Amino acid sequence: MTIDPGKKALSLLGEFKAFAFKGNVIDLAVGVIIGAAFGKIIDSLVKQIIMPLISVLLQAGDGYTEWKWVINGVNVPYGLFLGEVLNFLVVAFALFVFIVKFLGWVMKARQAEAVEEVAAPPTLTKDQELLVEIRDLLKQK
Repeated sequence: MTIDPGKKALSLLGEFKAFAFKGNVIDLAVGVIIGAAFGKIIDSLVKQIIMPLISVLLQAGDGYTEWKWVINGVNVPYGLFLGEVLNFLVVAFALFVFIVKFLGWVMKARQAEAVEEVAAPPTLTKDQELLVEIRDLLKQK
């Protein structure tokens, strides 16, 4: 039994094409790209606006990038670490607001619509209305 390498390559290409061009994979890729851009915006916000304002309020030297401890001649730049922690907290808060509050609000609105649709009785056809009347008359007797 011989295996045709050309056939195997085309099969692999077909499988990759089916995987890569599914809607979910493309949506995921778009989400990752937008997430990376969002991360850069938040990083810039923290590094160029929030942390310099904190440096002004605390009046601790030239700026948060210069905040450091010197232990046995080794610099420990805790200001940079604090900037990264604040960066994480801002991203986490933004995601919380978007996912839990905004999407939660959207989901509640959709659930309320679904409950309204279920609660409303379906409209009856003329034949069904006549059958209901006959049933009610038979129950009365």
